[in-house]
Parts: sequence; C-alpha cells; structure tokens
Amino acid sequence: MFKKGDEMDVKVWMYLTYLAVSIGLTVWVARALSRNGLVFLEDVFSDKRLADAVNSLLVVGFYLLNLGYVTVAMKEAGPVGTTSQALEELSMKVGLVLLVLGALHFFNVFALGRYRRGRLRQQATAHPPLAPVGYLPVPPGPRPGGPTGPIPAGGPASSTGPTPTP
Repeated sequence: MFKKGDEMDVKVWMYLTYLAVSIGLTVWVARALSRNGLVFLEDVFSDKRLADAVNSLLVVGFYLLNLGYVTVAMKEAGPVGTTSQALEELSMKVGLVLLVLGALHFFNVFALGRYRRGRLRQQATAHPPLAPVGYLPVPPGPRPGGPTGPIPAGGPASSTGPTPTP
C-alpha cells in the first residue's frame, strides 16, 4: 500500500497529466477551429477583415473559457491512493474538458448560424426577385384539364405578359 507521501505523488502526477492533456487538447481544438472556421466566418460576415477580427476574438474567448474551466476543475478533494484511482479521476476530468470544448463549439456555430440567416434574410428583402421577361411557348397538342378547367388556347401569356417569340 502507499504511504502518505506516495499518495501525494500519485495525485501530483495526476494533476500534471491532467494539465498537459487538457492544455494540449485546448490548443489543438482552438487551432483547428480557427483555421477551419475562418471560411465560415468570411461567409457569415462577408468581410474578410471583420471575419479575421472575430476569429481572433473567438480564439481568445475560447482559451479563456476553457483554460479557466480546466484550472477550476483540477482540484480533487478525495484521496487518490492508487494509480488506477488516479487514472479514473483523470479520465473523468479530461472527459468533462472535452464536453466543455464540444459545447463551446456548438454554441458558437449555432450563434453564428443564426446571425448568418438573419443577414441573408435582410439581403433577400433588400433585393426583391426580378419580374419575368417572357414565357415559354405552349406546345401544340392536347392539353390536360386541370382543377380549374382547360388552359386557354393562347396560354397564360396571352392576357398578362409579353407575347412569346417563336
């Protein structure tokens, strides 16, 4: 069995491993999201300089939130006497870090997607669709009867729009 000094050594090694793994995961995920998310941000904001600035701010916020969580969640109140207990606690702590990373990622994607949809809706109302410039000619032959009756011989263009050119 471990003596009191040995228990502390196992706990210290668990803490050091936790910090190394959590900080490594945080840096890796932040770089991947920054690099791959820039294309999405450029589409969301339709301005490269603004997308770069928002990308940098998101990375800083990501580091602050996640590393803050890592440091707060590091403390283990109970005794860690064996290596297997240390590994169990380590896996729980790293798993929670991964869940926080995933939640932050999905929140960012959700918020930016909503912003993008709103911007696209604004653009759609600013540019109404164009009126038709002509109609396709109606092919000769029998016409099927619809729920309102047969189509007039001149087609829908005969009374409302420009005459189609053959």
